[in-house]
Amino acid sequence: MSLNRRSLVAAGLAAGADRAFAAPSAPERIVSLNPCLDAILVKVADRGQITAISHYSHDPGATSIGPSARAFPAVYGSAEEVVALRPDLVLAARYGAPATRAALARLGVRLEVFTLPGSIAESLAQVRRMGQVVGRPQRGEALAAGIEAALAAAAPPPGAPRLSALVFQSGGFAVAEGTMMDELLTRTGFDNAASRYGLKLSGKVPLELLIADPPDVLLAGEARPGAPTWADRVLSHPALKAVAGRMRRASLPQSLTYCGGPVLIAAAQRLAAIRDQALEARA
Repeated sequence: MSLNRRSLVAAGLAAGADRAFAAPSAPERIVSLNPCLDAILVKVADRGQITAISHYSHDPGATSIGPSARAFPAVYGSAEEVVALRPDLVLAARYGAPATRAALARLGVRLEVFTLPGSIAESLAQVRRMGQVVGRPQRGEALAAGIEAALAAAAPPPGAPRLSALVFQSGGFAVAEGTMMDELLTRTGFDNAASRYGLKLSGKVPLELLIADPPDVLLAGEARPGAPTWADRVLSHPALKAVAGRMRRASLPQSLTYCGGPVLIAAAQRLAAIRDQALEARA
């Protein structure tokens, strides 16, 4: 075989190897089964790539996307419903829809499973991974950079006094330490008061503890703008009138407490605004 012919054959083999090991083309029919994954997906994928998102994102009280979620069809997550959409990529959370995930795996549907991030670093890694799996890695990197920039902008000024805060969600549950929201509180100038009450991950704070040792700020989870909160119900208790002057209350939309990813941007901005208002009122 001549040198030229050997070169051509080698080049052909190399090209074939490149094709064999090349990354798959960007998916064109993506279905997401989780609202937190929805929030990342709509930021990094082309609109035309998204076939359906979780039905939770259509719920005004649960969505982290807002009214724009209505631009996409929603699914409830059954295997039959998902398969009928002929997806080439399904995004799911590890803790949700196990029967659907098992059925999709048996049918050979490409499935990417994400865990619940327990820290901001894990959430940023999830954003970057989403960019990779939908074939838009640059957008994943750009979104992660935007989140990091928002967190830096929301940090307290040097020397600013720290404030204790308690995030009071629906049902009277408070966000405890060791969670992503706890880390976000820390990075925006708050100390999570839940640790003073002995909470681990989540739990209820008895009224007598709030009265005996109130936080500087009570962050009341709000299901939707103007909706009554559990904190409203608790604070209407006559016994808490005694601490009204020592405990400032501010609303924190619950949609900002469910997920990480791009939701961290709005959550950090809201917490920074609450911090600045509380410090100004204290001055």
